[in-house]
Amino acid sequence: MYFGYLKGPYIMNRIFLFLITHLSVMLVFGLFLNLIGIQSNNIQNLLIISSCLGFSGSFISLLLSKSMALRAVNGVIIEYAHDESEHWLIKTVSCQAKQTGIKMPQLAIYQAKNINAFSTGFRRNSSLIAVSSGLLKHMNYDETEAVIAHEISHIANGDMVTMGLIQGIVNTFVIFFAGLMVKKITFSPVSIRCNSAIENDARIKSLGYIIVTIILELIFGMLATMIVMWFSRHREFYADAHAAKLVGSKKMIAALQHLNISSEPPQEPQNIIVFCINGKKTKSIFECFMSHPALKKRIKTLLRSKDMD
Repeated sequence: MYFGYLKGPYIMNRIFLFLITHLSVMLVFGLFLNLIGIQSNNIQNLLIISSCLGFSGSFISLLLSKSMALRAVNGVIIEYAHDESEHWLIKTVSCQAKQTGIKMPQLAIYQAKNINAFSTGFRRNSSLIAVSSGLLKHMNYDETEAVIAHEISHIANGDMVTMGLIQGIVNTFVIFFAGLMVKKITFSPVSIRCNSAIENDARIKSLGYIIVTIILELIFGMLATMIVMWFSRHREFYADAHAAKLVGSKKMIAALQHLNISSEPPQEPQNIIVFCINGKKTKSIFECFMSHPALKKRIKTLLRSKDMD
């Protein structure tokens, strides 16, 4: 996947996306839960609401991941080979899918100068692998085979569903603890005294409640992101190791080395970059917020495993 400097626009994009997604889901499910009589007036109901909000966004994104990804990169599904390269690609994906016991994923190619590939999908047997035209142009067959094996490994290991579950769990706790904190702040004696002058203005109080909730969720969300990204980096190491078993350590190491020296920055949208094998390079102090470990670390890990064999 990728790494790059954690610049201001990148952080702001993630915060904006988080706010819009969460507020939309919160509005829809808030209305639904109110209609069926569930309100956040006690801890049990707050936990139910938090779970609904926490998991809904994660699984809706997962369900729509294939269509969203294809649309984002303008990918074209390849059903029949048009040239020798596509024929080899289809054959390789089919062979590796059989080796790992999964159904043949859909295969797509998208136009991009950089070397990249990604996999996504709600289920192991209904998945998608997309490769960039730059990868097919600049990588040899051995390196491409290793990249495909890495993505096949993600699918076979159920990494998309695993990360969806983890994201849902941490989202639930973010919303739950933010809800507890905002209730304590809102209903504490100090808060009542401070707000006694405006207690009759329901609109101002509601706005303040929403603002405090969003601030707390952003704070807890940053901590939650570190946890999710740690799991994501762990899955990358595992996918590398599994791919090395499929095609051999030499091919996998060569593919990662080629990605490491590639100077072309990722061209994929931010919401797709998390699924890719190649991405931005980042300073070590920001690695805790990145979805993938540095390519050099991945290469060293494979080299160490190879020496131990």
